[in-house]
Order: sequence, then C-alpha cells, then structure tokens
Amino acid sequence: MSARTLTEVPPRPGPYVRLLRAVHGRAYPRVIGVGRDKTWTFYEILLPLLGTFAFVYVYRALHAPERFVGYVIMGGATTAVWLNVMFMMASQLWWEKKDGNLELHMMAPCGLLPILLGMSAGGIFMATVRATSVVVLGSLVFHVSFAPTQIPAFILVFVVALVGLYALGVALSSLFLVWGREAWHTTQIFMEPVYLVSGFYFPVRVLGLATSAVASLIPLTLSLDAIRQLLYPHEHPKLLGVWTEIGILAVLAVVLVWAARTLLMRMERRARADGTLAQGY
Repeated sequence: MSARTLTEVPPRPGPYVRLLRAVHGRAYPRVIGVGRDKTWTFYEILLPLLGTFAFVYVYRALHAPERFVGYVIMGGATTAVWLNVMFMMASQLWWEKKDGNLELHMMAPCGLLPILLGMSAGGIFMATVRATSVVVLGSLVFHVSFAPTQIPAFILVFVVALVGLYALGVALSSLFLVWGREAWHTTQIFMEPVYLVSGFYFPVRVLGLATSAVASLIPLTLSLDAIRQLLYPHEHPKLLGVWTEIGILAVLAVVLVWAARTLLMRMERRARADGTLAQGY
C-alpha cells in the first residue's frame, strides 16, 4: 500500500448531508426517549388527562351535548403538544446554558439552526405520540368516537399546526435565552392564558370575534377550531371556514419559521461577537 493511500483524507460530506446528520443526532434522543423516560409519560399524558377528566365531568353534570366531551378530549391532547413546545423547545437553550452546554452548540460547525431543527423533529414525534395517547385513553374511558369528515384536510391542519407551533417554540427559545432567568417565569405565564384564549375546552367563538382574532395569532386556536369543525361539521360553532383557517395557519407557519430563523441568526452572531451570551443565568 502506497504512502499516498495511507494519508488520503476521506471526502468531506456536503452541506445537506451535514444538515441531515445534525437533525438526526438531535432528534434521536427524543425519539428514543419516548420509551425510556417514564417520568415524561406522567407529566405529558397523565397530568393533561386529569384536567381533561375534570372538564368532562363538568359538562356531563350540566347535561351538555356529547360533542363537548370530544372538545375536551381534543383540548387535552393539545395540552400535551403545548407543554412539549414550551418546555422542550422554548426553554431548551436556556436549559443548555444552565448545564454549560450552550458553548458547544454555538461552536458546532453545522450551526444552531440544524440543531434546533432536530430538536423540533424529535419533539413533534414525542408530542404526536402523547397527544394520540390522550385521545385514545380519553375515548376509551368516556366512550367517544371520532370520525373526521375530510381526512386530507384533517392531516393538513395537523401538519401545518405542528410546523407553526414548533417554529414558535424555536423563536421563543432565542428570546428566553436572552432574558435569562426570567425565561422560566415567562414559560409559566404563557401556560394558562393560552389554555383560555385558544379555547382548549370550549369553542373559541364564545370569546367574541375580537378576542378570537387576537388569539388566532397562536396556531393552537385555529387548528383546534378547524379540527372540531372536521369532527362535528354540522354542530360546531365555527370561527371561520376550515380552508380559510388552513390558509391562515399556513401563512402563520411561514411567518413563524422566518421569525425563528431570523432570531436564531441574530442570537448566533451576538454570541460569537460578544462572547457573553453564555454568561450568567
């Protein structure tokens, strides 16, 4: 074997290969963690179910129409998604900073965006598994059946809403990192108001058109309303038409993806220029 053969350097992978490797590397722990981390089963499935059960019993005590039980179960499933977005995405960089790992992310040759993209992909898988578990358990306990009228529209709402929500989580992760220790308090502040204005357990239309329009800036609001329209097309007091809401959700997703990318790039430039982003809490 010649000396040239021994010293040959393997070809450097292209940018797209590096991107996919980074996404896979960050998504893998969250996908595998679905089965390994039993504590999150409690926090993201059983805890949302407790609030769901409480509202179901309230509606049944009031002899409300049976569709309200379906509203509550879908709201409980969405709770699992929202918890994942806020605690596993929006607060992620702040946690990395506390653990001393933020410098490693900033120095990674792939950049910060592919790392958070991998976290989002893994988070979407986790949230989907847990939301599905809430729907299945709630349906079995309360004997509720779901039959979407338009399967393609149902899938489209689900996908566009997840893209918008996790883009929102990535954008908030940059802000929370800059805010430091206030990130945790901000996370807590966002939880209950979003449950209310997004109509987790009731049709959002009852809040009035003005409040519903403002709440529609959060992808949860329109996605829940569209899903309920598809489940109960002749009974649900809709806010807007299904396809109108899908169009608005698509626009929101594009805007939030752009905002997430812009905020990440600015934060990354600041981290490398000042060298102070990882200091303090």
